[in-house]
Amino acid sequence: MPPFPTRRQFLRSNAFGLGSLALPFLLNRDGLLGAPTKPFTDSLRFDTTGKPPLQPGKAQAMISLFMIGGPSHMDLFDPKPQLTKYHLQPFPGEIRYDNAAEASSKVFGSPWKFAPRGQCGMELSELLPHLAEIVDDITLIRSMKTGVNNHGQSMYALHNGRIAAGRPTLGSWLGYGLGSQSDRLPAYLALTSPHGQPLLNNDNWSAGWLPAVYQGTMVRPTAPHLLNLEPPPHLSGEGQRQQLELLNSLNQDHRAQHTGDSDLDARIQSYALAARMQDGAREAFDLSGEPEHIKKMYGIDQEHTKDYGTRCLIARRLVERGVRFVQVFNHGQSWDHHGAIHTALPDRCREMDQPCAALVKDLKQRGLLDSTIVHWGGEMGRLPVLQNDTGPEKWGRDHNTHGFSSWMAGGGFKGGHVQGETDEWGHHAVKDIVHHYDWHATLLHLFGLDHTKLIFKRNGTDATLIDGQPARIVSEMLA
Repeated sequence: MPPFPTRRQFLRSNAFGLGSLALPFLLNRDGLLGAPTKPFTDSLRFDTTGKPPLQPGKAQAMISLFMIGGPSHMDLFDPKPQLTKYHLQPFPGEIRYDNAAEASSKVFGSPWKFAPRGQCGMELSELLPHLAEIVDDITLIRSMKTGVNNHGQSMYALHNGRIAAGRPTLGSWLGYGLGSQSDRLPAYLALTSPHGQPLLNNDNWSAGWLPAVYQGTMVRPTAPHLLNLEPPPHLSGEGQRQQLELLNSLNQDHRAQHTGDSDLDARIQSYALAARMQDGAREAFDLSGEPEHIKKMYGIDQEHTKDYGTRCLIARRLVERGVRFVQVFNHGQSWDHHGAIHTALPDRCREMDQPCAALVKDLKQRGLLDSTIVHWGGEMGRLPVLQNDTGPEKWGRDHNTHGFSSWMAGGGFKGGHVQGETDEWGHHAVKDIVHHYDWHATLLHLFGLDHTKLIFKRNGTDATLIDGQPARIVSEMLA
């Protein structure tokens, strides 16, 4: 008698895809399987079942519009007349350059004009006309700081709390602490650009050493956005149901032999989620039912805003359907303007200004802004001196993580509020500084979580997102 096939051989010989492998959960939920799945009772099991916060939180979901590369704060959000006054004159202080080979000590005054916007009078650059329409709904942080003058380390600081890879990101901590609001979509989704992957790739949505079930799910930029949601046509019908009932039994037996293996349990749970996604995911990514005036508001009718507008609208549809955390990424580090800033910065603003403002407007008109945090920002700003002094058309700015800008909307943040200041040159945050760990503590607070009590036991120690840093909740920017 031939030996019983291994699980891998069984899967390969029967050509199962992810969706069909997950189908037992859906059939069992609807009472279509012969026997119920036995519950997992091991104390080490982790899942995304919804959990109440420690205290009532204003925020239920978050959309992070992450601008990798470092948008120039003194050209967009933080006007500095001193730069204009001393344009092309020697900078009178010390500068911390990242790229010394292309460094210059000449002050670089912003080429773009600032003016007060909205009822609050917040000053913004002329490059952001659509953001100007929603300034009364945002908190503009002008005193962000990570202090690590390179892209990767600063991105890690903002994503996972420290400057090193391998730690859980903010979205994973939210999934761990609160679970999911939906049983048909992942709790944590990352929307990538059709022009390429973001810098650091999947480190941006890593679960680190948290159980694998809290890993973010990358969404493809073009259809099909998530693969393997449908079983192959030739596997449909009653025969498939019988095969999958057997496979489900094999899965449960295998899991029982490997109790406490969170990676295995996460994989089995992901198959179950994939089954439920057959109902929900395709509909969430389908924009055909959206009114034309909504698509136009996001700029989907224009070539330069079509891509980013589409992903911002998908982000709204995802949180509307219960996704806890959504990231929207640009490709590479396309905001990294070491040169040609005169043309490159307006191009980036033109791509995202309208879609980002539309997202806030749309959430507000649907009653979702009060419970949804929208974040806009990169991992750094730029220096007050010019870089690449080989002609005005080639001028740029070097890295600056010692003081830069981000904005927040909804979920408990004040509208029309400016938080903090940089010095007169825009080089260092000097007043009401918001370190990355303060930002994290404040976000967790708005979700009803305490940054000192959201703990994961790791190697006998209590690990947190803040990880012992002197974090404070920045109450001044909360409604």
